[in-house]
Amino acid sequence: MNVHVNTIEAFLEALVAELEIPDHRYEQAEKSYQSLGEWLHRPLSTVRQYDPTVYCQGSFRLGTAIRPLTEDEEYDIDSVCELRLLTKIDKSQQELKRMLGVEVKAYHDAQRMSNPVREGNRCWILDYADGAQFHMDIVPAIPNADQQRRLLEMRKFDAHWAKTAISITDRRLPNYRQITEDWPRSNPKGYSNWFASRQSVVFERRKRAMVEYLKQQGVRASVEELPDFKVKTPLQSAVMILKRHRDNMFARNPDIRPISVILTTLGAHAYENQDTISGALFAILDRMDQFIVVDDGKYVIANPTDPLENFADKWEGEPEKAEALFAWLRQARADFAAAARAVSFQDMANAVNPRMGYALSTRAIDRLTGGSRLLRAATGASAAGAGTVGAPSFGNAARQPTKPQGYA
Repeated sequence: MNVHVNTIEAFLEALVAELEIPDHRYEQAEKSYQSLGEWLHRPLSTVRQYDPTVYCQGSFRLGTAIRPLTEDEEYDIDSVCELRLLTKIDKSQQELKRMLGVEVKAYHDAQRMSNPVREGNRCWILDYADGAQFHMDIVPAIPNADQQRRLLEMRKFDAHWAKTAISITDRRLPNYRQITEDWPRSNPKGYSNWFASRQSVVFERRKRAMVEYLKQQGVRASVEELPDFKVKTPLQSAVMILKRHRDNMFARNPDIRPISVILTTLGAHAYENQDTISGALFAILDRMDQFIVVDDGKYVIANPTDPLENFADKWEGEPEKAEALFAWLRQARADFAAAARAVSFQDMANAVNPRMGYALSTRAIDRLTGGSRLLRAATGASAAGAGTVGAPSFGNAARQPTKPQGYA
C-alpha cells in the first residue's frame, strides 16, 4: 500500500512539536548548573581549590528531553560536578560526596530554596520551587581518563572516548567508605559526543540552514553562537517519539519498561543520516534489534564509550525486562506502520493513540488542521500534497546481531 509521505511526515513533526520542551526549559537548566558552578568557585568555597566544573548530562544534553506526561510531573535535570584536581587516592567516595554536599546545602540556603536538599544513592538533589517544575540531580565526580584508557586498551577495546571519562560515587557499594581505585565509571560527555557523531552530518546542515533563515528574517546569527538545542535532528525527534510511546505502554508497569539509554543507544546505532523524521523512525524500528548482541546466552547492549558496561546487564536476572523491550518493539512497529498506511490525520492519530496518548495526538492534529474537522478527515493527497512511498514493513525473522558502529 502507498502512503502520502508528506502527510505522515507532517503528522510526526506535529507530534514532536507537542513533545518538545520549551526553549526556556533548556535555558533554565543551563542557568541552574552554571549558577551552582559559580557558587563552587566563590572565594569562600571549600572545594574551589579542586577546580570544580558543573555540566549537564542525560536527555537535556542529548536534546531528547520530552515534556512530562502530566503537569504534576517535574523535569529531571541531570548534572555532574567534576572536581578536576582530585584523584581516587585523595578521597573515598563518601568523603567526596560529603564534601560536595556541604556546598550544595550552603548553595540551597543562600538561594533561599524552601524544599530541603535530598540525598540519592549517587547524587544530591535540589528541588526548586513548585512553579519551576524541575529538580536537579548533582552527581559528584572526579576525572578517570587515564585509568579508563588503560583499562580499555588492556582489553583491546577502542579508547577513543576515554578522555572525558569520570568516576562517580554510589553509597550502595561496599567500598563506599574506603580509599580505593575501584569506583563506578561514567562518561556522559563521551556518550553525548558519540551520539552527536551519529547525526553530525544532518545536524551541521540543519544548523547552517537555520542560521541562514534567521539572517533572512533580519536576525543576527552565526553557527558558533546558535545554541545546539535550537536545532532538532530526525534522530533526536525519533528518539523523543519512541520514548513517549514507551512511557505510555508501560505506564502501569514502569519497573520493566525499557530504559531511555537503551532506546537512545539502539536508535543512534540504527540511524543512517535520514533527512526526515519518518525516514529515521522507520529505519530505527526496522534495525534497532540488530544491535542487541547475544553473548553466551546473555544479552549485551554495550555502552559505546565503555564497551565493558552493558546497558542490558539486568536482563539476565530479570528476563521480563528483555521480554518487555521486544514486546514494545513489536507494538511500536505495528502502531507506526498502521499510522503510515492511514489516509487522514485522524486515522494516523487513531493508530497511535493507545501508546502516544489521546491528548498528545489530538493536539498534534489540531496543530496541523487548526481544529478543522474537515481537514482531520481529509485524505493525504488533499491535506498535504502528493508524493508517495511504500508503507514500512517490518519482518519477524530472527535477526543476526552485527557489530554496532562505535564499538571496538
